[in-house]
Amino acid sequence: MKAAGMRKRGSSIIIANGLRAVRRAVLRFGGVLLGVLVLSNGEAHQQKNAVTRILFNENTGNIEVMHRFFIHDAEHAAGLIFGERQMLAESRESRELFSSYVINRFSIEASFREGNSEVLGLSYVGEEVDGQFLWVYQEILAQDDITGFAIVNLMLRDIWSDQSNLVNIERDGRIYSLTFDGSAEVLTVKLDA
Repeated sequence: MKAAGMRKRGSSIIIANGLRAVRRAVLRFGGVLLGVLVLSNGEAHQQKNAVTRILFNENTGNIEVMHRFFIHDAEHAAGLIFGERQMLAESRESRELFSSYVINRFSIEASFREGNSEVLGLSYVGEEVDGQFLWVYQEILAQDDITGFAIVNLMLRDIWSDQSNLVNIERDGRIYSLTFDGSAEVLTVKLDA
C-alpha cells in the first residue's frame, strides 16, 4: 500500500511539473505572439502612400482635386512638419494647417490645344475626416481645350523618401494614372480631348 501511495504522489509531482512547463510554454508563446501583433500593428499604421483624384466633373463644370491620406500618416507627418503633435481627427485648425502644407506641395500645369501652358490656380475648398482617411479638396473651373498635365506632387515625399503618391485623372470615362515615387517630382500625361 505504501508503494501505491508513493506512486500516486510521484504521479502528482510529475503532473504538476508538466503543467508548470506547459504554462511556461504558453506564456512564452503568448509573449512572442503579442510581440508579433505589436510589430505588425505598428507597420500597419505606416502606409506611406496617398492618392489624389483629379476629376473633370461634367455636372459642376469644374476640375475637382481630392487628396486622400491615411489619418495616422498625416498626423505623424504634421507633427514632424510643424514641430508639435497635431490631432487632425479632432482639430479643424490642425486639418487646415495640414491642408496648407498639401496645397503648397501640389500643382498642375495644363497644356492647351493652342500649344501654350499655364499653372492652374486651384482654389482650396476644404477638408474632412472620413473614417481612417483625411481628405483635402481643391477645384478650378474646367477648360475644354486642355490636352495634358504636368503635375508636381511632393506631398509627404519631403518627409519620407519611401512615400508613394498615386494620381488618378478621370476625364470622359477614361482614367490616367501617375505614380510619384523614388525621385519623381514632376510627371506628365497627355489627355485625349
